[in-house]
Amino acid sequence: MSSPAYEELRDRYAGAAALESARGVLYWDQQTKMPSGGTPARSKQLSALSSAHHERLTDERVGTLLDDLAAADLSDEEAAVVREIRREYERAAEVPRDLVERLTTAQSDAQETWQAAKANDDFDAFAPTLEELRELHVERAGHVDPDAAPYTVMHEDSLPYIDLDTVESVFADLREALIPLIERIETEGRELANPFAEGEYPEDDQMELSERVLDAVGYPEDRGRLDLSPHPFTSGNQFDCRVTTRFKEDPVKGFMATLHEYGHGQYNLGLPQEEFGSPLGMALGSGVHESQSRFWENHVGRTKAFWEGYLPEVKEVFPHLGDATPQEAYEAVNRIYPDNTIRVEADELTYHMHIILRFETGREFVRGEIDAADIPAVWNDRMDEYLGVVPETDAAGCLQDIHWSSRFAAFQGYTIGSVLAAQLDAAMREDLDDVDGKIRRGEFAPLREWMTENVHRHGRRYPSDELIERATGEPLTADYFVDYVEEKFEALYDL
Repeated sequence: MSSPAYEELRDRYAGAAALESARGVLYWDQQTKMPSGGTPARSKQLSALSSAHHERLTDERVGTLLDDLAAADLSDEEAAVVREIRREYERAAEVPRDLVERLTTAQSDAQETWQAAKANDDFDAFAPTLEELRELHVERAGHVDPDAAPYTVMHEDSLPYIDLDTVESVFADLREALIPLIERIETEGRELANPFAEGEYPEDDQMELSERVLDAVGYPEDRGRLDLSPHPFTSGNQFDCRVTTRFKEDPVKGFMATLHEYGHGQYNLGLPQEEFGSPLGMALGSGVHESQSRFWENHVGRTKAFWEGYLPEVKEVFPHLGDATPQEAYEAVNRIYPDNTIRVEADELTYHMHIILRFETGREFVRGEIDAADIPAVWNDRMDEYLGVVPETDAAGCLQDIHWSSRFAAFQGYTIGSVLAAQLDAAMREDLDDVDGKIRRGEFAPLREWMTENVHRHGRRYPSDELIERATGEPLTADYFVDYVEEKFEALYDL
């Protein structure tokens, strides 16, 4: 039997978690359905929920219960719950309530400011908002841990239990492997087919294709929905998880964005339902979350096996692709585009140079080494250095992502997630027979079940580093990702 102190702690935390979950629904609405003039009211609503969540989480009674349980005889699951609540409590307790309200309001207002600045290609209109957000985030970090660098605190919010040294080591390995590979493809690689370059792809038809692929991979209609948003994202829990996408003239981009968000959604839907409101029913940080989206996008959606099985479905929606072959479709979805300036439309290799650029620029900005006004020039210089291309506009450059309107240490999770996805894929292929055959035949349930068994069902029972080692048999490493992309792209481009 659990102790009364443990049960009370868990109940109090569940109340705070419910408020945070409700905040997520309001954020989803703001990005998808809310009238454009609704921001002033929505900012106040979100601020009130954040304030109430903070008040419940940091209540003096929560601290007393944590002290009472410090030396208690707990089961492994109970100890994990207490550990995670303690971590959240300690990271919030010293942050003043008025700062939480000011930061939440500023983040909500920043969403609208960013959208307008991007639409008008006007970085100067967004720069004061960035400066304000930096001041608020740095102030908050000083309350969370006055002895740590502000960016380190922000990083730990996004990637708990995966330290900056590990991220730097992974990035160093990727720079060493990816830059020469990209250069070899540009100078020595053959031209790949692209049957999707011809014809028209109306948004309604692209939405139908996205709905079909979600149905194929097993996204449940009774617990999820698909909508459009300026920037694809996922929001929700194990009972109600909503994904969004967006469409371009090239249908591959929207299709892959949908599969990517499905991976996020499936993680949330795979969390144990009986643990809703408990850390055991919540996902880990962005690195693990991104591993799920990148797995479904890249290790399923960009495989030849997938297109061997799914291309007939695509041809039903777009009959003009009737002569396209699975090999041609496979080549099309894996072409590299070093001259592309948009991260979410980047190919599987150059994508990570976009991430490293954002990681370095965001860290310098938080540290005060550059000002907001410097960001466009710094951004363009790094694009030129890493990818040999300079955006023609800030809308296609430093204004393209929504993330800095809410937080500054988020981008590294995308690359860590890609690296972990390759590691998980290798472990899955050790455990399951004929993964490619299953993908080809549309038998996606075994893949979902493997991920649920090894990742989803644990919630936050294990810290990220321990979960990775339990799921794959070894600590996080870039080796599997490097081996995977070298083998795949050398074969594709006849290097």
